[in-house]
Amino acid sequence: MEHYIKDLLYRYECVVIPGFGGFLTQRKSAYLDIQNQQFVAPSKRISFNRQLIENDGILANYIAKAEDISYQEAVDKINVFVAQLSQSLAKQKEITLSEIGTFYQREDKVLFFVNDRENFLLDSFGLQATAANSVKEKLVEEPIKEEENLEAPIKEISLQEAIVQRSTSKYAFVKYAAVGIIALGVAGLIGANWYSQNVEEHNLVEQQKASKQVEQQIQEATFIIQNPLPEIVFKVKTEVGNYHIVAGAFREKENALKKVTQLREEGFSPREIGANKYGLHQVVYASFESRREAINKLHEIKRTHNTGAWLLVKEL
Repeated sequence: MEHYIKDLLYRYECVVIPGFGGFLTQRKSAYLDIQNQQFVAPSKRISFNRQLIENDGILANYIAKAEDISYQEAVDKINVFVAQLSQSLAKQKEITLSEIGTFYQREDKVLFFVNDRENFLLDSFGLQATAANSVKEKLVEEPIKEEENLEAPIKEISLQEAIVQRSTSKYAFVKYAAVGIIALGVAGLIGANWYSQNVEEHNLVEQQKASKQVEQQIQEATFIIQNPLPEIVFKVKTEVGNYHIVAGAFREKENALKKVTQLREEGFSPREIGANKYGLHQVVYASFESRREAINKLHEIKRTHNTGAWLLVKEL
């Protein structure tokens, strides 16, 4: 019996032992165990609830299939196991299911401590705790470069060399001045072109503004008609209300639209109100503001057209 319960804890979130209690599982994320300096894999946290004693059929069906016996025979085996478990717990005050955990009897309460060595999460099958080794950063000291000699040696030149250098610098100044004059001329030409282009863009923008104002004045103008035609009022019925009579729900939107066409041909005023939380496109016969009116229409449709119609209360 312990082996069967263990198998089911891998597959289900709740495993009930009828007449004794139920095991509940909850996913627990991976975490860092600081005390043992290791990373622990994700797991299932197992708890025990003494109030869950109703037979949900999961354990009995599993035993019947595993041992090739009837469902009632499996239930009888569970009853025998529960009787033995309760009797042993009452006498010894403690009983251990080695693959699951340990039960303790404290006055009128039953306490349960899970076996931490067993991980019931299938996603973590085969994963073991990993040592959390600290990472230390190693600093590498770079050698200090020697300071460069910033003082340049002073070169002695003769008077004749100084005169030649002065003449050369004078000609260089004239050359740079000529280049500067040419650059100013090019810049002036480019500036003139830029100014001309900006003027054209400004004129175009102002022209568009003027055209827009003229159009607005034309649209706002009031024309006086001597013999006006009589006013025609159209009354359009809109589908309002939070009470809807559902004709059906369809996985494909195309089928929902076909149903709308079919109901319209049969004299109804149907519409498609979108998909529900299951992704099915719902089609309704009609919508009503009054619950009484909707229920009366629902009874009429179920009696004459569709016994599977039902009432949906929803604000669209």
